Amino acid sequence: MPFGQRMDGATSPAMRKKNLAGEEAKVQEGAGGLLLLAAAHETGLLSKLETAMASCEPTTPQSLLSSSPHCLRQLLLTLLFFPLGGLHRTHDLRSYTGNALAVVTGRHRAYGYCHTERFLSQRALANGSETLATALGSWTTHLWQACDESETPPCFYIDGHRKPVYADCLIPRGLIGRSGKILGGRALMLLHDEQGHPRLATTSRGDQHITAGLPQVLARYEQAGGKTAHARLIVDREGMAASFLRDLAEAGHTIVTLLKTNQYEGLASFAEVGEFVPLTHDRNGQVVREVAPACFALPLPDQKDQVLPRPRRPHP
Repeated sequence: MPFGQRMDGATSPAMRKKNLAGEEAKVQEGAGGLLLLAAAHETGLLSKLETAMASCEPTTPQSLLSSSPHCLRQLLLTLLFFPLGGLHRTHDLRSYTGNALAVVTGRHRAYGYCHTERFLSQRALANGSETLATALGSWTTHLWQACDESETPPCFYIDGHRKPVYADCLIPRGLIGRSGKILGGRALMLLHDEQGHPRLATTSRGDQHITAGLPQVLARYEQAGGKTAHARLIVDREGMAASFLRDLAEAGHTIVTLLKTNQYEGLASFAEVGEFVPLTHDRNGQVVREVAPACFALPLPDQKDQVLPRPRRPHP
Protein backbone atom coordinates (compact mmCIF):
# COMPACT_ATOMS: atom_id res chain seq x y z
CA MET A 1 0.00 0.00 0.00
CA PRO A 2 1.41 3.47 -0.87
CA PHE A 3 2.63 5.53 2.03
CA GLY A 4 0.16 8.41 1.67
CA GLN A 5 -2.94 6.24 1.19
CA ARG A 6 -5.69 6.50 3.84
CA MET A 7 -7.22 3.43 5.53
CA ASP A 8 -10.62 3.03 7.17
CA GLY A 9 -11.47 6.71 6.81
CA ALA A 10 -8.31 7.87 8.62
CA THR A 11 -6.76 11.20 7.61
CA SER A 12 -3.05 11.75 7.32
CA PRO A 13 -1.44 14.46 9.53
CA ALA A 14 -0.67 16.59 6.46
CA MET A 15 -4.32 16.43 5.34
CA ARG A 16 -5.58 17.30 8.85
CA LYS A 17 -3.28 20.32 8.94
CA LYS A 18 -4.57 21.45 5.54
CA ASN A 19 -8.19 21.10 6.64
CA LEU A 20 -7.56 23.09 9.83
CA ALA A 21 -5.95 25.87 7.81
CA GLY A 22 -8.98 25.93 5.54
CA GLU A 23 -11.39 26.18 8.46
CA GLU A 24 -9.38 29.05 9.96
CA ALA A 25 -9.51 30.89 6.64
CA LYS A 26 -13.29 30.51 6.52
CA VAL A 27 -13.70 31.98 9.99
CA GLN A 28 -11.32 34.86 9.30
CA GLU A 29 -13.16 35.80 6.11
CA GLY A 30 -16.19 37.17 7.94
CA ALA A 31 -14.68 37.94 11.35
CA GLY A 32 -14.24 41.64 10.56
CA GLY A 33 -17.95 41.93 9.89
CA LEU A 34 -18.68 41.13 13.52
CA LEU A 35 -17.28 44.57 14.42
CA LEU A 36 -19.73 46.18 12.00
CA LEU A 37 -22.50 44.06 13.46
CA ALA A 38 -21.62 45.23 16.97
CA ALA A 39 -21.64 48.85 15.76
CA ALA A 40 -25.09 48.33 14.20
CA HIS A 41 -26.35 47.03 17.54
CA GLU A 42 -24.68 49.77 19.60
CA THR A 43 -25.94 52.67 17.48
CA GLY A 44 -29.50 51.34 17.35
CA LEU A 45 -29.57 50.76 13.59
CA LEU A 46 -30.92 47.22 13.83
CA SER A 47 -33.66 48.14 16.28
CA LYS A 48 -34.79 51.00 14.01
CA LEU A 49 -34.92 48.79 10.93
CA GLU A 50 -36.61 45.91 12.74
CA THR A 51 -39.30 48.23 14.07
CA ALA A 52 -39.88 49.48 10.54
CA MET A 53 -40.11 45.93 9.23
CA ALA A 54 -42.63 44.97 11.89
CA SER A 55 -44.96 47.74 10.72
CA CYS A 56 -45.28 46.21 7.23
CA GLU A 57 -48.28 43.94 6.85
CA PRO A 58 -47.75 40.78 4.73
CA THR A 59 -49.71 40.87 1.49
CA THR A 60 -50.07 37.06 1.25
CA PRO A 61 -50.28 34.27 3.86
CA GLN A 62 -47.08 32.68 2.47
CA SER A 63 -45.14 35.96 2.65
CA LEU A 64 -41.66 35.87 4.17
CA LEU A 65 -42.73 38.90 6.22
CA SER A 66 -44.70 36.40 8.34
CA SER A 67 -41.48 34.63 9.35
CA SER A 68 -40.14 34.65 12.88
CA PRO A 69 -38.26 37.75 14.09
CA HIS A 70 -35.04 35.71 14.06
CA CYS A 71 -35.39 34.83 10.37
CA LEU A 72 -36.36 38.41 9.50
CA ARG A 73 -33.24 39.68 11.24
CA GLN A 74 -31.07 37.25 9.29
CA LEU A 75 -32.59 38.41 6.02
CA LEU A 76 -32.13 42.03 7.04
CA LEU A 77 -28.49 41.45 7.96
CA THR A 78 -27.91 39.73 4.62
CA LEU A 79 -29.04 42.84 2.76
CA LEU A 80 -27.33 45.23 5.16
CA PHE A 81 -23.91 43.60 4.84
CA PHE A 82 -23.89 42.98 1.10
CA PRO A 83 -20.67 45.04 0.62
CA LEU A 84 -18.94 42.83 3.19
CA GLY A 85 -19.21 39.92 0.77
CA GLY A 86 -18.24 42.02 -2.24
CA LEU A 87 -21.84 42.01 -3.53
CA HIS A 88 -23.73 44.89 -5.12
CA ARG A 89 -27.12 43.36 -5.95
CA THR A 90 -29.10 40.24 -5.14
CA HIS A 91 -28.22 38.69 -8.53
CA ASP A 92 -24.61 38.40 -7.31
CA LEU A 93 -25.75 35.77 -4.80
CA ARG A 94 -26.04 33.31 -7.70
CA SER A 95 -22.26 32.94 -7.77
CA TYR A 96 -21.46 33.81 -4.13
CA THR A 97 -19.55 31.05 -2.32
CA GLY A 98 -18.05 33.03 0.55
CA ASN A 99 -18.76 32.79 4.26
CA ALA A 100 -18.76 36.44 5.34
CA LEU A 101 -22.55 36.82 5.08
CA ALA A 102 -23.07 33.54 6.89
CA VAL A 103 -20.86 34.66 9.77
CA VAL A 104 -22.60 38.00 10.38
CA THR A 105 -26.10 36.50 10.05
CA GLY A 106 -25.38 33.51 12.31
CA ARG A 107 -26.15 30.92 9.63
CA HIS A 108 -24.18 27.95 8.34
CA ARG A 109 -24.63 29.28 4.80
CA ALA A 110 -25.73 32.64 3.42
CA TYR A 111 -29.19 33.02 1.93
CA GLY A 112 -29.39 32.39 -1.80
CA TYR A 113 -30.61 34.61 -4.60
CA CYS A 114 -34.20 33.35 -4.88
CA HIS A 115 -34.94 33.63 -1.16
CA THR A 116 -33.44 37.12 -0.84
CA GLU A 117 -35.06 38.43 -4.02
CA ARG A 118 -38.45 37.11 -2.89
CA PHE A 119 -38.03 38.89 0.44
CA LEU A 120 -37.19 42.18 -1.29
CA SER A 121 -40.14 42.02 -3.68
CA GLN A 122 -42.57 41.26 -0.85
CA ARG A 123 -41.20 44.16 1.18
CA ALA A 124 -41.68 46.48 -1.79
CA LEU A 125 -45.33 45.41 -2.14
CA ALA A 126 -45.84 46.08 1.58
CA ASN A 127 -44.52 49.68 1.25
CA GLY A 128 -41.29 48.63 2.92
CA SER A 129 -39.09 51.08 1.05
CA GLU A 130 -40.95 54.06 2.52
CA THR A 131 -40.82 52.79 6.09
CA LEU A 132 -37.16 51.83 5.86
CA ALA A 133 -36.20 55.23 4.39
CA THR A 134 -37.95 57.01 7.28
CA ALA A 135 -36.27 54.69 9.79
CA LEU A 136 -32.88 55.40 8.25
CA GLY A 137 -33.43 59.16 8.52
CA SER A 138 -34.47 58.77 12.16
CA TRP A 139 -31.33 56.75 12.88
CA THR A 140 -28.94 59.23 11.25
CA THR A 141 -30.62 62.10 13.10
CA HIS A 142 -29.98 60.33 16.40
CA LEU A 143 -26.46 59.29 15.37
CA TRP A 144 -25.31 62.81 14.46
CA GLN A 145 -27.47 64.68 16.99
CA ALA A 146 -24.45 66.59 18.28
CA CYS A 147 -24.38 68.47 14.96
CA ASP A 148 -28.08 69.32 15.26
CA GLU A 149 -27.81 70.78 18.77
CA SER A 150 -25.93 73.88 17.60
CA GLU A 151 -27.84 77.15 17.40
CA THR A 152 -26.79 77.89 13.81
CA PRO A 153 -29.18 76.81 11.02
CA PRO A 154 -28.33 73.42 9.51
CA CYS A 155 -26.45 73.11 6.24
CA PHE A 156 -27.25 70.33 3.75
CA TYR A 157 -25.73 69.25 0.47
CA ILE A 158 -28.40 67.69 -1.77
CA ASP A 159 -27.73 66.02 -5.09
CA GLY A 160 -29.38 63.53 -7.41
CA HIS A 161 -27.99 60.40 -8.99
CA ARG A 162 -29.45 57.89 -11.43
CA LYS A 163 -28.73 54.18 -11.58
CA PRO A 164 -29.61 52.13 -14.67
CA VAL A 165 -32.11 49.31 -14.20
CA TYR A 166 -32.34 46.56 -16.79
CA ALA A 167 -35.81 45.09 -16.81
CA ASP A 168 -38.19 43.45 -19.28
CA CYS A 169 -40.97 45.92 -18.44
CA LEU A 170 -40.96 49.59 -19.42
CA ILE A 171 -39.78 51.94 -16.67
CA PRO A 172 -39.10 55.72 -16.68
CA ARG A 173 -35.88 56.65 -18.43
CA GLY A 174 -33.25 59.15 -17.34
CA LEU A 175 -29.77 60.46 -18.14
CA ILE A 176 -27.25 58.05 -16.61
CA GLY A 177 -24.13 59.67 -15.18
CA ARG A 178 -21.51 61.11 -17.51
CA SER A 179 -22.13 58.52 -20.21
CA GLY A 180 -24.90 60.65 -21.69
CA LYS A 181 -27.06 57.57 -22.29
CA ILE A 182 -30.81 57.66 -21.76
CA LEU A 183 -31.72 54.38 -20.09
CA GLY A 184 -34.40 53.00 -17.84
CA GLY A 185 -33.32 53.94 -14.36
CA ARG A 186 -34.16 54.86 -10.79
CA ALA A 187 -33.33 58.28 -9.34
CA LEU A 188 -31.57 58.58 -5.99
CA MET A 189 -31.79 61.78 -3.95
CA LEU A 190 -28.95 62.08 -1.43
CA LEU A 191 -28.83 64.42 1.57
CA HIS A 192 -25.57 65.07 3.44
CA ASP A 193 -24.79 67.49 6.25
CA GLU A 194 -21.92 70.01 6.27
CA GLN A 195 -19.58 67.42 7.84
CA GLY A 196 -20.18 65.01 4.96
CA HIS A 197 -22.31 62.62 7.01
CA PRO A 198 -25.02 60.88 4.93
CA ARG A 199 -28.39 61.72 6.44
CA LEU A 200 -30.97 60.30 4.03
CA ALA A 201 -31.33 58.66 0.63
CA THR A 202 -34.60 58.28 -1.23
CA THR A 203 -35.48 56.44 -4.44
CA SER A 204 -37.97 57.58 -7.06
CA ARG A 205 -38.73 57.51 -10.79
CA GLY A 206 -35.77 57.64 -13.13
CA ASP A 207 -37.04 60.79 -14.85
CA GLN A 208 -37.48 62.81 -11.66
CA HIS A 209 -35.77 66.22 -11.70
CA ILE A 210 -33.88 67.59 -8.72
CA THR A 211 -36.38 70.46 -8.41
CA ALA A 212 -39.07 67.87 -7.62
CA GLY A 213 -36.92 65.57 -5.49
CA LEU A 214 -35.34 68.21 -3.23
CA PRO A 215 -38.55 69.32 -1.45
CA GLN A 216 -39.52 65.68 -1.02
CA VAL A 217 -36.26 64.64 0.61
CA LEU A 218 -36.43 67.65 2.95
CA ALA A 219 -39.99 66.74 3.95
CA ARG A 220 -39.00 63.10 4.48
CA TYR A 221 -36.03 64.06 6.64
CA GLU A 222 -38.20 66.36 8.75
CA GLN A 223 -40.75 63.55 9.09
CA ALA A 224 -37.96 61.34 10.42
CA GLY A 225 -37.18 63.88 13.15
CA GLY A 226 -34.51 66.00 11.48
CA LYS A 227 -34.36 69.79 11.61
CA THR A 228 -34.68 71.60 8.28
CA ALA A 229 -35.98 75.04 9.31
CA HIS A 230 -34.04 77.93 7.72
CA ALA A 231 -31.51 75.43 6.36
CA ARG A 232 -28.69 76.42 4.04
CA LEU A 233 -29.04 74.24 0.95
CA ILE A 234 -26.17 73.50 -1.43
CA VAL A 235 -27.48 72.11 -4.72
CA ASP A 236 -26.10 71.40 -8.17
CA ARG A 237 -26.61 73.69 -11.17
CA GLU A 238 -29.72 71.67 -12.07
CA GLY A 239 -31.42 73.60 -9.30
CA MET A 240 -31.04 76.94 -11.10
CA ALA A 241 -34.78 77.41 -11.67
CA ALA A 242 -36.15 80.78 -10.60
CA SER A 243 -39.59 79.64 -9.42
CA PHE A 244 -38.03 76.69 -7.58
CA LEU A 245 -35.51 78.92 -5.79
CA ARG A 246 -38.23 81.46 -5.01
CA ASP A 247 -40.33 78.84 -3.22
CA LEU A 248 -37.31 77.71 -1.18
CA ALA A 249 -36.45 81.30 -0.28
CA GLU A 250 -40.02 82.00 0.81
CA ALA A 251 -39.79 78.94 3.06
CA GLY A 252 -36.82 80.56 4.81
CA HIS A 253 -33.99 78.61 3.17
CA THR A 254 -30.71 79.96 1.83
CA ILE A 255 -29.59 78.41 -1.46
CA VAL A 256 -25.99 78.03 -2.64
CA THR A 257 -25.36 76.76 -6.17
CA LEU A 258 -23.09 76.96 -9.21
CA LEU A 259 -23.74 78.70 -12.50
CA LYS A 260 -23.05 77.61 -16.05
CA THR A 261 -20.82 79.88 -18.09
CA ASN A 262 -23.67 80.74 -20.46
CA GLN A 263 -25.79 82.10 -17.60
CA TYR A 264 -23.70 85.21 -16.96
CA GLU A 265 -21.59 87.67 -18.93
CA GLY A 266 -19.06 88.81 -16.36
CA LEU A 267 -18.66 90.28 -12.90
CA ALA A 268 -21.25 92.91 -13.78
CA SER A 269 -23.91 90.17 -13.66
CA PHE A 270 -23.30 89.68 -9.93
CA ALA A 271 -23.79 91.70 -6.78
CA GLU A 272 -21.92 91.65 -3.45
CA VAL A 273 -18.93 89.84 -4.94
CA GLY A 274 -16.67 88.46 -2.22
CA GLU A 275 -12.95 87.82 -2.16
CA PHE A 276 -11.52 85.52 -4.82
CA VAL A 277 -9.61 82.48 -3.57
CA PRO A 278 -7.60 79.90 -5.60
CA LEU A 279 -9.59 76.88 -6.78
CA THR A 280 -7.28 74.95 -9.13
CA HIS A 281 -3.57 75.05 -9.98
CA ASP A 282 -1.53 73.75 -12.88
CA ARG A 283 1.42 71.38 -12.53
CA ASN A 284 3.75 74.35 -11.95
CA GLY A 285 1.71 75.61 -9.03
CA GLN A 286 0.22 78.56 -10.87
CA VAL A 287 -3.40 79.46 -10.15
CA VAL A 288 -5.55 78.72 -13.21
CA ARG A 289 -8.99 79.20 -11.67
CA GLU A 290 -10.39 81.28 -8.83
CA VAL A 291 -13.77 81.33 -7.16
CA ALA A 292 -15.65 83.89 -5.07
CA PRO A 293 -19.06 84.03 -3.38
CA ALA A 294 -21.60 86.38 -4.95
CA CYS A 295 -25.32 87.02 -5.41
CA PHE A 296 -27.08 86.50 -8.73
CA ALA A 297 -30.56 87.58 -9.88
CA LEU A 298 -32.74 85.25 -11.96
CA PRO A 299 -35.71 86.27 -14.12
CA LEU A 300 -39.03 84.79 -13.06
CA PRO A 301 -40.66 83.03 -16.04
CA ASP A 302 -44.20 83.32 -14.61
CA GLN A 303 -43.84 87.09 -13.93
CA LYS A 304 -42.86 89.29 -16.87
CA ASP A 305 -39.92 91.65 -16.31
CA GLN A 306 -39.57 90.43 -12.73
CA VAL A 307 -36.46 88.86 -11.21
CA LEU A 308 -35.85 86.78 -8.15
CA PRO A 309 -34.69 89.25 -5.46
CA ARG A 310 -31.04 89.00 -4.53
CA PRO A 311 -30.67 87.81 -0.93
CA ARG A 312 -28.03 89.47 1.13
CA ARG A 313 -24.85 87.41 1.21
CA PRO A 314 -23.90 86.58 4.80
CA HIS A 315 -20.57 88.04 5.86
CA PRO A 316 -18.22 86.31 8.30
